[in-house]
Parts: sequence; C-alpha cells; structure tokens
Amino acid sequence: MKLYEELVARGLIAQVTSEEEIKELIDNGKATFYIGFDPTADSLHVGHFMALCLMKRLQMAGNKPIALIGGGTAMVGDPSGRTDMRRMNTVETLQYNSECFKRQMSKFVDFSEGKAVMVNNADWLLDLNYVEFLRDVGPYFSVNNMLRAECYKQRMEKGLSFLEFNYMIMQSYDFYELFVKYGCNMQFGGDDQWSNMLGGTELIRKKLGKDAHCMTITLLLNSEGQKMGKTVGGAVWLDPNKTSPFEFFQYWRNVGDDDVIKCLKMLTFLPLEEIRAMEAWEGAELNRAKEILAHELTSLVHSRSDADKARETARALFSAGNAGEMPTVELTGDDMTDGVIDILSVLQKSGLCPSKSEARRAVEQGGVEAGGEKVTEFSKSFSAAELSGDGIVVKRGKKNFKRVVLI
Repeated sequence: MKLYEELVARGLIAQVTSEEEIKELIDNGKATFYIGFDPTADSLHVGHFMALCLMKRLQMAGNKPIALIGGGTAMVGDPSGRTDMRRMNTVETLQYNSECFKRQMSKFVDFSEGKAVMVNNADWLLDLNYVEFLRDVGPYFSVNNMLRAECYKQRMEKGLSFLEFNYMIMQSYDFYELFVKYGCNMQFGGDDQWSNMLGGTELIRKKLGKDAHCMTITLLLNSEGQKMGKTVGGAVWLDPNKTSPFEFFQYWRNVGDDDVIKCLKMLTFLPLEEIRAMEAWEGAELNRAKEILAHELTSLVHSRSDADKARETARALFSAGNAGEMPTVELTGDDMTDGVIDILSVLQKSGLCPSKSEARRAVEQGGVEAGGEKVTEFSKSFSAAELSGDGIVVKRGKKNFKRVVLI
C-alpha cells in the first residue's frame, strides 16, 4: 500500500484540491509541505497530535516538513470558530513558546541536515509595509468570497472585527512566502482552515501564473484531531511537566469505545492489518485495545520506559488501589485542621474538583472513592497517620485520581 492510499485508509484525508498530483508527490517523496502551529502556549497538546503524526509519516516517506510557527498571525484575532478574540502575546513570549514547540516536535520530526525546517511567519509579516501589501496582495481577494467563507459566516451575527477579517489574507500570504522561499508545494490543515487554505492556493496561482498550479496543492486533514484537543479544552499537554506520562497514558486509556479503533488508525504506526483485527474485539478485549493505544502514544510522546511504567501503574491502581508512580499531591500540616482534613478539602486541594461546591456534588453523585472505598458522607475525614507514608488514593469518577500524601 502506498502512502496516500494508507492515509485514506487510516481516515486522515477529508478533502483535496488535486488528488492525482498529491499522490504523485507524496508517494514519491517529492512534497515539501507545511502545517501551522499557533504558539500561544508553551506546550503542544493532544489537539496537535494528529498533525505531528502526519508530519512523521510523510517525512518517513522522504517528504520534507515545514513547521510554521504563527508568531505573526498569533498577534491577530483568528475567526475560526472561536467566540472571543484570543489574548495578545509579546514577541518574547511567542519566541519562548516556539522554542518549546521545536523541542517537542523533534520527537516526531527530524530537523537535522535540512530534512525539515521550522520557520516563523513573524519574519515576513511583521516587516510588511501596509500600503505595499494592500497594493500587491489585496487585489487578489474578493470580499464577497471571503464573506461566504464558513469561518466568517459563523461570526457575522456577533460581530467580526477588521483585525480578524485580515486573518485569511495573512494565512494565504504565508503559503505564498513558503512557496517562493522554500519551494513549499503543499499545505495541511483542519476543516476550519479550509477557506484560508484555498485563499493561499489561489494567491499563488494568480500572482505566479498557471505554471505554478501543479505545485500548489492543498489538503485538508479530517477534523478528528481537533476534536481530540477540544474534548479536554487543550488540558492534556505533551510537556511532561504539565501532563505527566501517567496522566497522558490514562487520557488515552479512557477514550470512548467508539473512538479507540479510529485513534489507533490515525495516531499509531501499528500496521493496519493488526488494527483491523481489533475491530471485532469487545468487552475486556476492547479495554486491551485501549491499553495498546495508550502505550503506543505514550511511547511516542515520552519514551518506551515511561509508557511501560505508566501501564504498570495503571494496572496496579485498578488491581490493588495504589501505585507509586501515579500523580501525587503533597499536603502539609498547614492543610490540616486539628490534625485532620475532610474529603471536600482533599478533593479541592488535589485538583480533582475546582471548588468545594463541586466536590460536594461529586460526593452526592456517588463518584468519589478514597482508599478503595466509596465516600458517601461529607464529614469523611483523614488523619495525619492515614495520609503518611504511601498516603491514600482518591478517585473522582473512573478517569481522575490522585495519590494524596502528607509530608
């Protein structure tokens, strides 16, 4: 099976602009492609995961990735489905975030010897002369066509600022710059970027003529990768200091039954034949498939050793109710009142509940366990002796748990 056929079989491709040309390029390692990353945080998260895996697949087949950091566009509002304009960042913050991104990406993409490059669109966008830009690029964009774009239509009733309205032009200009400077002939992105991506393709064709047409190909990633990030609000990070390997493992171990095969196909590098054999699995076997998914992805993002430890910890947790490698919250004597601490305070201080009122609701709904026993009373409390040593495992629901220790 050639690469393009495999991408389709794994459910990664939703729309393309020129399928035969795309096949020719990526199947023969001739594509120089880019994917954009918004550097508004100092870590990538699970919403970026599909893009990273795709970059790795394509590079393994001889294609050249360009990781485009949106240091320039990050200073402008993005109308792609967001209800509010995003927070503006300083140049220093965006540069720091970009450096963090590259370290994380390097686990997926080989940047050595020019095999891949990372560029920042601030390098060309921030130096543009406004009048010259309007004259050179503005004539190639129809306001009527822009207003028909779904990303803008969704915002029209609530109001669309001129700042945000420029976003399509800026993203389109990115593709033009990458085409001219780096020979970039392909772009990947999610469904909310489709109109912006088409704008870039059309800009190259109109400015450089039809001879450039065969080298300006746009693909659209399936939206599943974005759904992954939105599921947790971007809270599952690839940085181990933000999301530990164990927490990362548990996130994937607890994906829905309907999503596990889809995630195995899209995100792991297991052979399709092996994954298809799992499609008939049910019950305990389906849980085994989830464990395989979690182990494979934790190995990719962290290490095989971290994945092994996380798997052992998870098994120990559910078999014995305790494990040394699970996320741990350390309490001090200042957290105790008269030598004890109540369950509502434990839930709040451990981060399992954001407030005591939320903790109270969790207990009322029967979703809290401590030391392997369900908690039914708000007055449940723990002494210093109970929290010393290995502490106790506190669980909220099936997916969230912490080891609470008094130091």
